[in-house]
Amino acid sequence: MYKVSVIIPNYNHSEFLRQRIDSVLAQTYQNIEVIILDDCSPDDSREIINEYKYHQKVSEIVFNTANSGSTFKQWQRGIALAKGEYIWIAESDDWCEPTLLATLMDGLRNNPTTGIAFCQSMYYYEPNKVKETTYYPYYENVEGGKDFIKQYMLSSNKIVNASMAVWKKDLFENVDLEFTSFKFCGDWLFWISILSQCDVFISGKVLNYFRNHDKDVSSRFYSTGDYFIENLELYDLLQDRHILTPFMHEHLVKELYVRFLGVKKHLVRSNIYKIKRAFNMQAGLASLSRLYFTLRNQAFLLKRFILAK
Repeated sequence: MYKVSVIIPNYNHSEFLRQRIDSVLAQTYQNIEVIILDDCSPDDSREIINEYKYHQKVSEIVFNTANSGSTFKQWQRGIALAKGEYIWIAESDDWCEPTLLATLMDGLRNNPTTGIAFCQSMYYYEPNKVKETTYYPYYENVEGGKDFIKQYMLSSNKIVNASMAVWKKDLFENVDLEFTSFKFCGDWLFWISILSQCDVFISGKVLNYFRNHDKDVSSRFYSTGDYFIENLELYDLLQDRHILTPFMHEHLVKELYVRFLGVKKHLVRSNIYKIKRAFNMQAGLASLSRLYFTLRNQAFLLKRFILAK
C-alpha cells in the first residue's frame, strides 16, 4: 500500500481547521502522513494546529515567521517535506468524505499509466448553501493527460480545487516552477504540468467539499478583477511553452475580454483601468476596440429588436 503525504497549507482559516484536519485523519485509507503548514496566520490557527502535534499521523508542523505571499510557495515547501509516494494537497478551508483517498488511490493503483486522480467537488457558500457541483458524465474513467489538457484545461481549470486531487510525487520533478509566481492561477499551470506527463483517473463521485467565503483567495481575486490579469499572464506563459498556439492564445484572450466586459461595472474603477491596460498590452488595443464596438452594436440591435416586439 502506497503512502500518501497529505499537505495542509493554512492561512487564517482557524474556524475551518478542525473539520479539515479531522476529515483527513478519518480517511478509510490510513497509510498517510500529515504535514501542516501555517503561513503566519493572525488568528488562532496555531493553537488549533498544536492540538494535533502528538497525533501519530502528523509528521510535520511548520509555522512561518513571515507570510510567504502565496499558497503555492507553501505547496512547494510541503512537497519538499513529503515522504510518501503520492501527494494530496488538502486545503485548510475544505473537507471531504472518508472514502476520498481510498477511491482515488484504487483508481491510481488499478490503472498503471495514471499519475493523477481526482473526484468531483461541491461548492458551498457559508453557511452551508450549495452553489454548484462539478460534473463528470461517467462513474469513473481514465483519459490521456495531454488530451485532457486540450479538451478541458485551456479555456478553464477543470481541477477547480486542489483538495479533489491526488497525484504521484515523482511527477513534481518536471513541474513548471513558475506556478509559485502566481497567487491565483498557479494551480492551473501546476495541473497542466502534471497532466502533460501521465494519464488521469477521474471519479464521478462527489467526495470533496469546497467553501466559498470572504477569506478565500478565489473570492478576492474575482471580486477585484485581478483574476483577469493573472489569467492573461498564464495565457502568455502557455504560449511561450508552446501549449497554446498564437491563434488559440488570441481566441482565449478575446473570450476573456468578453467576460471582463460583462462584469466590469461591478469592479473598482482603478482596477478597471489596470485590467484594460493588461488587455491592451497582451492583445493589441485596435483588435480589442473592434471587438468592443462589435459587441456593443450587437447588444444595441438586440435591444431594439426586443422593444419592437
